[in-house]
Amino acid sequence: QVQLVESGGGLVQPGGSLRLSCAASGSISSIYTMGWYRQAPGKRREGVAVISSGGITNYADSVKGRFTISRDNAKNTVDLQMNSLKPEDTAVYYCNVNAQAGWSGRADYWGQGTQVTVSS
Repeated sequence: QVQLVESGGGLVQPGGSLRLSCAASGSISSIYTMGWYRQAPGKRREGVAVISSGGITNYADSVKGRFTISRDNAKNTVDLQMNSLKPEDTAVYYCNVNAQAGWSGRADYWGQGTQVTVSS
């Protein structure tokens, strides 16, 4: 199986920056896409940014130009650099990995979530 450990959330003022990190471990054979999702109170979980194994990225319109996703294939990590943060970015952020592990087929794995709060 795959375990995901997230770090980097916290409280930041509007206009500030935060960097989220996620490390995948376990009996991993291959990692395909890696990404970040978020869920605000009373709202559905939404995709924020994803990155393919080849480095192709895709962003939600609401974060384009402000957030940057990156990955280190050697370390099985994915980061999300968040700049120019807005109050509407406040949410629990979840790391997602699509991977093949052990005897399992390809599957999605989720981190435990990290809180990001943007407030003055």
